[in-house]
Amino acid sequence: MISSQDRDKLQHLEGSLWMTHTRYDQAYMEQILSPEFVEFGRSGRVYGREETLSATSHDIRCTIPLKHFAAYCIEANVFLVTYVSEVFSEGDVLRANRSSVWIKTPQGWRLRFHQGTPVKA
Repeated sequence: MISSQDRDKLQHLEGSLWMTHTRYDQAYMEQILSPEFVEFGRSGRVYGREETLSATSHDIRCTIPLKHFAAYCIEANVFLVTYVSEVFSEGDVLRANRSSVWIKTPQGWRLRFHQGTPVKA
């Protein structure tokens, strides 16, 4: 079972990854990305921590709050987050089913894994 406090914190953290001012804040991202972080992107590409940290800043236009947000405790201090992202790009809306695995550590929350799977409108 997940507490409402943990759910709210995870929703805030996940949403922060879709906001330009936090997504491209190097210190912030270094703090929340696990050393073993890996992402399977919507594009099918695989990204590691260093590649994610070195990404070039650009404006992110995404629906916030994240649609269909849910959070589940899968074992002690390990949480699965799911939602649907909507990113606006050149007149199109790019949707994806998203999932993230977050670890609650004594040093704070760490994002261990993320995946985006494209979906049709």
